[in-house]
Amino acid sequence: MGFIALSLKGRALRLLSQREHSRAELQRKLSPHVQEGEDLEAVLDDLQARDFISEARVVESVLNRRAGRLGASRIRQELQSKGLGAEAVQQAVAQLQGSELERAREVWRRKFGEPAADPQTRAKHVRFLLARGFSGDVVRRAVQGADDSDEG
Repeated sequence: MGFIALSLKGRALRLLSQREHSRAELQRKLSPHVQEGEDLEAVLDDLQARDFISEARVVESVLNRRAGRLGASRIRQELQSKGLGAEAVQQAVAQLQGSELERAREVWRRKFGEPAADPQTRAKHVRFLLARGFSGDVVRRAVQGADDSDEG
């Protein structure tokens, strides 16, 4: 039992060494590997007690990796898919709202660089930003700002 439990714990630690994982993610990834007599919940409880699993670090990691490229709604989806608590997800999204327009403009600048020459191209710019999870209002203001040259 001890050796097998270690292999389950070993798999968990290997996953955690690659990037932060939520408890739900580890459960999903490790459950196919559970052998008879192993207790995945106990392994996860132990890792959580030792602070190897941290909801706050998962949120921070996602924000660091994604905020420069994605809008709040896409990041919210990603956090929810990781099985994080509603409060943690809500706080993370609230943290992003203040910089949403600035981030949308930066994503737009990196991708397109110059205002749309015609309505079709402008629509393409809008669809691009919407697909990245920026809100309609923010997208409209980001693309509008681009059309008005250097406003704000």
